[in-house]
Amino acid sequence: MSEPESHPDRSEEGMVYLVGSGPGDPDLLTVKAARLIETADVVLHDKLPGPEILGRIPEAKREDVGKRAGGEWTPQEYTNRRLAELAHDGKTVVRLKGGDPFVFGRGGEEAEHLANAGIPFEIVPGVTSAIAGPAVAGIPVTHRAYTSSVSFVTGHEDPTKDESAVDWEALAATGGTIVVLMGVGKLPAYVAELRNAGLAADTPVALVERATWPGMAVATGTLETIVDVRDTAGIEPPAITVIGAVAATRDRVVDFLQNRYDTDSTGDDAGTSSSEPTDGGGEPS
Repeated sequence: MSEPESHPDRSEEGMVYLVGSGPGDPDLLTVKAARLIETADVVLHDKLPGPEILGRIPEAKREDVGKRAGGEWTPQEYTNRRLAELAHDGKTVVRLKGGDPFVFGRGGEEAEHLANAGIPFEIVPGVTSAIAGPAVAGIPVTHRAYTSSVSFVTGHEDPTKDESAVDWEALAATGGTIVVLMGVGKLPAYVAELRNAGLAADTPVALVERATWPGMAVATGTLETIVDVRDTAGIEPPAITVIGAVAATRDRVVDFLQNRYDTDSTGDDAGTSSSEPTDGGGEPS
């Protein structure tokens, strides 16, 4: 019978917190997240928590495990090893993630790695951008008059998979809202999949870029027009795609919507044409 894997004495270990930072507005950090960020020895992060939150963390204790110089992504394996190394050194570590760590945030992978390494950790949920992003743009993901279900989909699956695990035909058949994260670049592909699955050309669609960040932009259209709208409005990652009848809600409320964030000189007021970047203020794209 094999011996169980041995781990160092836990009393000598540090602690890892897998923390969701919400969509990016510092005011939407949970009280616990803000406290842990302040007291941590090290904060491992990528760009998705947003510039305002990252700007409040002393540079001396920040480690960027997002894009490296030259545009290459840091491998997940490196991040896993780094979390373990720091904890073995007795550090209190915050692994800071945009939105919620367990919604397309690889939090589950990191939790399993830490458990296998015998390192104590805690999950600190965050406000998921999948709901908050549409919300600050005036779009509810459910609405009694239009839909009673919502599906959350990644637009950026693990590239090592032999085939996609997303069944667009089944999603179209639900008749509910579809929220796609990390998918603005692949918009033409899944728009075509949904059209082929029978969704009507006039199905409302909204794109929310950098929700709650400075320079947030919102663009709306239909399955037939949204790719052209994206290109005209210059929508780029990080952005969220909302597909379904609820996406049309924005146009009915935007004149009174006060969720506004700073925008650059190319932005227009939030009450202007829905195909233009707006004053408003995302989870990844």
